[in-house]
Amino acid sequence: MISYGKQDISDADIAAVVDTLRSDFLTQGPKVPVFEQAICELTQSAYSVAVSSATAALHLACLALGVGAGDVVWTSPISFLSSANCALYCGADIDFVDIEPTTGNMSADALRTKLVLAEQQGTLPKVIIPVHLAGHSCDMQAIAALAKAYGISIIEDASHGIGGSYLGQPIGCCEYADITVFSFHPVKIVTTAEGGVATTQRAELAEAMTRLRSHGVVRESSSLLRPDEGDWYYEQQMLGFNYRMTELQAALGCSQLQRLNQFVVKRNELASLYQQLLMALPVTPIEPLDASTSARHLQLIRLHQPKLRKAIFEFMRSAGIQVHVHYFPIHLQPYYMKRGFQVGDFPRAEAFYQEILTLPLHPGLTIEDLSFIADKLKQGFEVGIKV
Repeated sequence: MISYGKQDISDADIAAVVDTLRSDFLTQGPKVPVFEQAICELTQSAYSVAVSSATAALHLACLALGVGAGDVVWTSPISFLSSANCALYCGADIDFVDIEPTTGNMSADALRTKLVLAEQQGTLPKVIIPVHLAGHSCDMQAIAALAKAYGISIIEDASHGIGGSYLGQPIGCCEYADITVFSFHPVKIVTTAEGGVATTQRAELAEAMTRLRSHGVVRESSSLLRPDEGDWYYEQQMLGFNYRMTELQAALGCSQLQRLNQFVVKRNELASLYQQLLMALPVTPIEPLDASTSARHLQLIRLHQPKLRKAIFEFMRSAGIQVHVHYFPIHLQPYYMKRGFQVGDFPRAEAFYQEILTLPLHPGLTIEDLSFIADKLKQGFEVGIKV
C-alpha cells in the first residue's frame, strides 16, 4: 500500500534516540530545551514550548490567552477536530468561519462579514484560530488586520506547516499571531512520534504554557508564593496538565529537524510533478498563496466530478494507493450538530469537502510512484463514469 503520509526515520534518528535511552534522563532532562531552542531558531520566535501533542499545544495556547467560560473561539470547519475541541476544553463556545473555495483555508472576507455582525450582536470572539490546511498559509496579513481592529487574539494552527513561509518570514515567527502551534505526528513534515510545540514572541504566554504543561507547578524560588522550604519544594499555582514532551521525543525531533529543509524541498518537487502528471485530468490541485512556501503536508486535489469520488476512492484503495479525504467538516460531526450546528451553516466548506481528495505525498515516494498514482487516478475516473 502506498500510504498518503509516512515518517522518514534515518539511522541518525535511531542513534539519537538510543543515545538518549542510555542517558540519565528519559523525561524532564536537557533534550527538550535543546529542541525548543532549535524551534526558536528555525521560526525566528523568541520562545517555544514543547508538549505531548499539537492538541495539547492548542489547549495550552487557549488557556494562556485567557479563554474560558463565556468566551467564544472561531476556527475553520475544514480541519482536524483539535482546532475546535481546544476551545471546548477551556469551557468556551466554538464557532466557525467559512473558507476560500480555492484553498480550503479561512476566508478573510467571510471573517470580515462575520465580525461586523458579531460586533452588532455583542458576540465577538476572544480568539481566532486560522488553520494552514495542507501546510498552505492562510492570508494571515488580512486576518491579523481584522483581529487587531476588533481586539481579538490569534492562534495559528500550523500543525501542517513547519518549514513553510509566508511573505518572506517563517511560519511560526508570530508576526501575525500571538501563538503558533505545530504538530510532529508521524505523518507530518518532521516527527517526534507524537508531540507538538507552541511558539510565541511574548514572554508571559510562554511562561503560562510552560507552567500549564506540567501540572501548573512552579519551582523557581523567585516565583514562589510561600517561603522557599528547600530544594525539594514546589508549588502548584494553577490547575495544569501532564502535557510534557519526553526526552526521547525531543531527541528524535532534534535529529529530524536537521533534514527539515530536505523534506520540504522534496515535498515541493513531488507536488510540482503531480501538477504535470494531473494536468490532463479533470482535477485541480490545491496550491498555496503567492509569496508563500508551503511545507506540503498534504496533496489535495478538487475533483471536477465530485459524484465520482467514492468510486474513485474505492478503486484507488483497491489498487494499493491510500488516498484519503481531509477533512469532513467539523460542524457536521454528530457531537457538534448536537451543539446546534447544521447542514448549510458553512456552505463553501461543505461544498469543498464534497470535492476534495488527498493523494499520497511524503519524501519516500518516487517518480515511478507518482506516475503509477496518476495512471490509476485516470483509470479511476473511467471506472467511476461506468458505475
